[in-house]
Amino acid sequence: MSSKLDALNAWVAEAAALAKPDAVHWCDGSQAEYDALIADMLQSGTLVALNQHTHPGCYLHRSNPADVARVERLTLVCHPQEADAGPNNHWMDPAAAHAKIDAMFDGCMRGRTMYVIPYCMGPIDSPLARCGVEITDSPYVVANMRIMTRMGAAALARIERDGSFVKGLHSIGELDPERRWIMHFPAELAIKSFGSGYGGNALLGKKCHALRIASYQGRTEGWLAEHMLIVGIENPQGEIRYIAAAFPSACGKTNLSMLIPPEGYRRDGWKVWTVGDDICWMHPGEDGRLYAINPEAGFFGVAPGTNRKTNPNALETISHDTIYTNVAVTADNQPWWEGLPGTPVTDWQGRPYDPANGPAAHPNSRFTASVRQCPTWTDQAEAPQGVPISAIVFGGRRASLQPLVVQARDWTHGVLMGAMMGSETTAAAAGAVGVLRRDSMAMKPFCGYHYGDYFTHWLDFDRPAAKLPAIFQVNWFRKDADGKFLWPGFGDNLRVLEWMLKRVEGGATGKPTPIGTVPAPGELNLEGLDLEPGRLEALLTVDQAGWQAELADVETYLESFAPRLPEALRRERDRIAQALAASD
Repeated sequence: MSSKLDALNAWVAEAAALAKPDAVHWCDGSQAEYDALIADMLQSGTLVALNQHTHPGCYLHRSNPADVARVERLTLVCHPQEADAGPNNHWMDPAAAHAKIDAMFDGCMRGRTMYVIPYCMGPIDSPLARCGVEITDSPYVVANMRIMTRMGAAALARIERDGSFVKGLHSIGELDPERRWIMHFPAELAIKSFGSGYGGNALLGKKCHALRIASYQGRTEGWLAEHMLIVGIENPQGEIRYIAAAFPSACGKTNLSMLIPPEGYRRDGWKVWTVGDDICWMHPGEDGRLYAINPEAGFFGVAPGTNRKTNPNALETISHDTIYTNVAVTADNQPWWEGLPGTPVTDWQGRPYDPANGPAAHPNSRFTASVRQCPTWTDQAEAPQGVPISAIVFGGRRASLQPLVVQARDWTHGVLMGAMMGSETTAAAAGAVGVLRRDSMAMKPFCGYHYGDYFTHWLDFDRPAAKLPAIFQVNWFRKDADGKFLWPGFGDNLRVLEWMLKRVEGGATGKPTPIGTVPAPGELNLEGLDLEPGRLEALLTVDQAGWQAELADVETYLESFAPRLPEALRRERDRIAQALAASD
């Protein structure tokens, strides 16, 4: 290898000396390499072949039952100064962190192969893309990283050209929850993960690099790394507008990114194009607009909740060449989870299915598949310059209070909307489910530095000549007094997106409220939608007393980031509180 790769070679040699593997394999990303990995994992039992007639190229991985989700309490962001990590992160002194985890890495790969995975996050030739190298002893990780990133020889060539990369060192260790850490060193552009084989902890290109490290890179380089889907909306005139939307995990990002328009919209010529379902890197363009790429090349989606009604495009995407993790299996060896037809015979742990043991598929069971397999994938996902973003959407699970859709009056108000986001927790993270927690910009588990500095970074994009996207907040999950969803969601969410784009282009007047602009009567297209009387009014109602209580809670939350909380957000919160008080 060329002298330009000396730093990479030296680091790999250092890692090998520490972990002491039996062999070192540099991954080239080829089909032959992937096929050999799959064959080895089938032989070892790491993978189980699924029904190759109904699901060609599909395999099942069952992870350790104690290793099924991200573990935030064991996820550290190790800045040299604790204050730079912020109260939104767990911190350890970098020197102490390296020493602690390196002691675990010492000799951990004896009897194993150490894989070296060069990868690129984003289109190989995009100036917006960034590269990394993951070292791992898990062939499951290698196979997933081949699907999730541009991995192998082309990425190595780009690393040689750029001369820089994010370093990720991973070992499954003994899969002991008491010996598990996921450590990030943003100033060093480095990640060390030990003791977990689960996706978000082990596929280091995903949350670790593409969000925690990249958010820090973005701050230093002047761009944004966000937990957002990117979707293109094509109207009957053939015009495509792109939307980026942030939702916490398991709140419908994948469904929205692959949305199927309602029948009437399809008949009129509306189309939806998928760029990405989870992560968005946005850079200011020369024309003042924000341009976005999806740094990933695959979907690592939540399987439960994915079915013929909710997301037929996802089902088609994962019908072949997919790695499943922790799903159940039917008698004829097809993957299964709650919501699909058929009957499971084996649960996610490989046991005969017994309802007394809980769900057949783990609530956080996953599929890994190439984005190119999605019927709505667009080749604009490979555009080196990215796609221009017309609107940014924040959302979460709120059973009450938050209206169906609200537009921020300006950029600062929109940043506050994102900062005050709250959502009811899901199974994507370890811990209680259904608890309301603040999750600013859906980035609480993923922001690689102090939230106060992060909010300031967002605000700094509002500068002369900037042509920033409009910002909206949505809530597909509002319920009535009987606990039933007020809005049908899924494909009908396009009705809300259409209104947003009309607002962006000056085609809808909206109705001002103290918390922002909601659709005026008649502005949402409800043709073909059987909404019960009063439902739309309930969905768009602003509960003034409820919002005053919300803002009081938000004030307490935001002040937890003082003294780094930007004053502009305080002033904006106070402005809305005063507007609510005046409207009583």
